[in-house]
Amino acid sequence: MKRNWTLILGSSFFIILVLITLIGPYLPFIDNVLESKRIIFTDSGVLTAPYEPSRDFLLGSDKEGRDLLSIIVVGARETLGLILAVAALRYAIAILLAVLSVNKKGPFHWILQGWNQIFSALPVIFSAIILLSLPIIFFHEHRFFWAIAILAAIEVGRVGTILQSHFHMIKKTPYVEAGITVGVSPLTLFITYYLPNALPDLVVQFFLDMGRIALLIGQLGIFSIFITQQFVQLNYGSGIIENTSLNWATMLGQARGDLLRAFWIPFFPALALAFTVLTFNVLGEGLRKHFHRLEA
Repeated sequence: MKRNWTLILGSSFFIILVLITLIGPYLPFIDNVLESKRIIFTDSGVLTAPYEPSRDFLLGSDKEGRDLLSIIVVGARETLGLILAVAALRYAIAILLAVLSVNKKGPFHWILQGWNQIFSALPVIFSAIILLSLPIIFFHEHRFFWAIAILAAIEVGRVGTILQSHFHMIKKTPYVEAGITVGVSPLTLFITYYLPNALPDLVVQFFLDMGRIALLIGQLGIFSIFITQQFVQLNYGSGIIENTSLNWATMLGQARGDLLRAFWIPFFPALALAFTVLTFNVLGEGLRKHFHRLEA
């Protein structure tokens, strides 16, 4: 049997991400404290942050003199946790709406179709920027949770419509129609018929969507739309918004001005995000080939 190299590669990348997230912060060369070292005295003189990649700083440092490798490794848990939280909430809502509107009629069908049409009219990044920039969200003390809800909700309509069509096709199969005829409850139908038959496509779409979410939060970072932030008052009547997160996307927003002076500060977080997007896309495509081979 021909090997599914796409799945093997995607699974390998995914294992690397999981290991970095779970074990990375405890490695001996990772600084969990993220100590700032703005000035370093050497035999040849005085060095000031940011420091170039070297033996002491493998990926260089940020402007505060913190080891960039340590920041990326420590921030992996928050980054992947954010992606997973958005994807899980999105699919929970989408599956519920798809099941409730499986007949493609009624109020839940109208809600799903309207939801899809509203947010498909604009690129996802524009919708995210507009909603996350609303004053009531921008300054909310629980902005992090609102951001997860907003990023999840933006594409609920798209995902729900895909799942609705898939569930509707399953509903037309003889065994499901027989179950409906004998009076099987909707919950039993979902657990026994809908979910097992839809699970392969559901898993594939879930991982592909995690790649889409990683790309989205990376774009938000470039536009300096932070997931978690705080307002720091400089003097009477003025202040600045500061990122309070270590996730890779928001690191990009802070490092845009360093591209020419210290290219490694935005480059390596961007590389980590690109690797994450690639991982979920390759893994999703590998799973698609795997399930299609089983069906053939």
